[in-house]
Amino acid sequence: MRTLPRLIVFDLDFTLWDCGGTWCDCLTPPFRRSETRLLDRGDRHIRLYDDVHAILDRCDEHNLPMALASRTERPPWARELVEMLGIASRFRHAEIYPSSKRKHFDALIRESGVAFDQMLFFDDEMRNIREVGSLGVTSVFVEDGMSRELFEEGLSRFAA
Repeated sequence: MRTLPRLIVFDLDFTLWDCGGTWCDCLTPPFRRSETRLLDRGDRHIRLYDDVHAILDRCDEHNLPMALASRTERPPWARELVEMLGIASRFRHAEIYPSSKRKHFDALIRESGVAFDQMLFFDDEMRNIREVGSLGVTSVFVEDGMSRELFEEGLSRFAA
C-alpha cells in the first residue's frame, strides 16, 4: 500500500464544480433546485464534475480527511452551494474567503495539526499551485475539473 496524505485539500471553482462557466462569486442568487439541477437566478447550472462523488467516496473509504480552500469574494454563496450540492459534511475544514492560498493553508495547518508535507492539494489556478507547492504541499494542477485519473495521479505524486 502506498503512502497516503493525512489531509486532502480541494479548491472549488473549476476544481470540484462548474458554475455555468464562471466563478461562484459571479453567480446571481438566490440559488434553487429545478428538478435535478441547481441553478442561480440567471439559470446558470451549478454542478459537481462527474467524478467528484466517487473521489469523495474513495477518500471516505480510506478515512482520508478532506478540506476546502477557496479564494472567493462571496464566501456565503460558496458555503451555500457546498450545502446545496450535498457535500458539506464531507469536509472537516473549510477555508473559504478572499485571501491568498497561503493564508488558507496557514489556517489549515493550525486547525488540523497536519504538516504541509502531509497534504495533497488540487486547484485549477497555477498561481495557487506554485504558492502552495512552495510550502511543501504536494500540489496538482486541475485543468478540466477533477477526475478519477487526476486524483490517482495526485496520490501517486504524493507517495513518490
